[in-house]
Amino acid sequence: MFERFTKDARAVVAGAVEHAEEAGAGSVDAEHLLLALLDREGSRASFALAALGLAEREDAVRQALGEARRRAGLSQADTEALAGLGIDVSEIIARVEEAHGAGAMAGDRGGRGRWSGRRPFGKGAKETLEKALRIAVARRDRHIGDEHILLALTVRPGVSGEVLADHGVTHESVTRVLYGGGGAAKAG
Repeated sequence: MFERFTKDARAVVAGAVEHAEEAGAGSVDAEHLLLALLDREGSRASFALAALGLAEREDAVRQALGEARRRAGLSQADTEALAGLGIDVSEIIARVEEAHGAGAMAGDRGGRGRWSGRRPFGKGAKETLEKALRIAVARRDRHIGDEHILLALTVRPGVSGEVLADHGVTHESVTRVLYGGGGAAKAG
């Protein structure tokens, strides 16, 4: 599948691996793909993000991703669902961090030494890249670009999609910016 990726999409994947390594994460996840997209300049996805005003809110996006990592990757929707069951995620985080230190639930390993070789891609990152392929095919695009990765993140449930939506970046808004009109069909 990677032979169909554009230079920009390959750079996003490589950047996601770097973000995972810097965080000491055990695998590359969808959130790492989003962080790598935020790093890009001069690509279709970076154009869409800038047009939607995310450049001014990039720090807030990175902070929201960090907060989700601190919650062990739980989205706000997950946190609210657990609260409905009487489970206070904030209290759990406080107790775990009191016993094991700040960021204990984040899964960060605090260094690169533990891992050798390439980090595996987690379920979320794999699903995002597969969805990017389906979006490109549905649009009859010959190659998978970083814009397809961005579109895939907007439709995939979880932290990345939630954080993007919270900042006004939805499948519809990205489609409108990239292709005009917003009349493009979603890929299934």
